[in-house]
Amino acid sequence: MLRMTVVKSEQLPLQSSTDVVAARQRVRQIATELRFSLVDQTKLVTAASELARNALDHGGGGQMSIEVVNGLARTGLKLVFEDRGPGIPDIQAALKDGFTTGSGMGLGLGGSKRLVNEFAIESEVGKGTKVTVVRWK
Repeated sequence: MLRMTVVKSEQLPLQSSTDVVAARQRVRQIATELRFSLVDQTKLVTAASELARNALDHGGGGQMSIEVVNGLARTGLKLVFEDRGPGIPDIQAALKDGFTTGSGMGLGLGGSKRLVNEFAIESEVGKGTKVTVVRWK
């Protein structure tokens, strides 16, 4: 991740499907306020939706942090998804298209990575997962 300064930060719970919808709406609202293009807004909201749903469905719930950041004379939106679920035993496999532990299409992590400019994942079996993404304007 590039060096960045946090301008504004807030946290949202991810404990239910309603929370996932609220998280998507908040990401869209902030991206709109920051004047991200419609395409970039859609990419951010899609990534947020996938990662929030993963935290809920696979991690048993968690939280999302939204940060407006500045770095290298540009503004970005940084999203951090954390859960205390079972963790991901093989991150490289989980990032491949088609990988799924549920009934989905297996595009969540890999697809989300392609929708953002920066992507980092940390996971420890039995302790949980943290996914950080940044989309620059």
